[in-house]
Amino acid sequence: MRRRDDLVITGKSGTGKSHLLKAFGLRACEQAISLRYARCADLLDDLYAGLADHSYAQRLNAWARPDLLIIDDVGLGQIKMRDDEPTAAHTLFNLLDRRHGRVSTAVTSNIALSDWGRYLGDTTVAMAILDRLAMNALRVDINGPSYRQHVADLRANKLPATNDEPAEG
Repeated sequence: MRRRDDLVITGKSGTGKSHLLKAFGLRACEQAISLRYARCADLLDDLYAGLADHSYAQRLNAWARPDLLIIDDVGLGQIKMRDDEPTAAHTLFNLLDRRHGRVSTAVTSNIALSDWGRYLGDTTVAMAILDRLAMNALRVDINGPSYRQHVADLRANKLPATNDEPAEG
């Protein structure tokens, strides 16, 4: 974060992306680094609400201010889109453009980066977002099985428990 780098973690659901970012955020808090966390759909909902009540500029500034912004789950959750408003891609671009090179942003996504345009509603603007986000980003792709599925399989098969899973008695 001192170098103002960004972090992009991708992978399937259940592989620990959000868990890693929350741990990273906790470590930032321990070091008195200002941060803000939100699921992508919730962040966009907040900014869209600012369009309705004319507080968009203030909300955008508030999201742009922290030293670390964690945007979790790009690709999950319904994004509300109306014809009379900017696309989700434009809204996210406005935020990340303000932060770019000034402070750090960490993002998780369970969809391929090439699918962000479809999710956010504008492929061209999504590519501009990724250009800024990936410019100084550390990229991590987690390719493995779902931890939740692993735990469910353990329970279903009554296999010996791991240290993380209590034995059933």
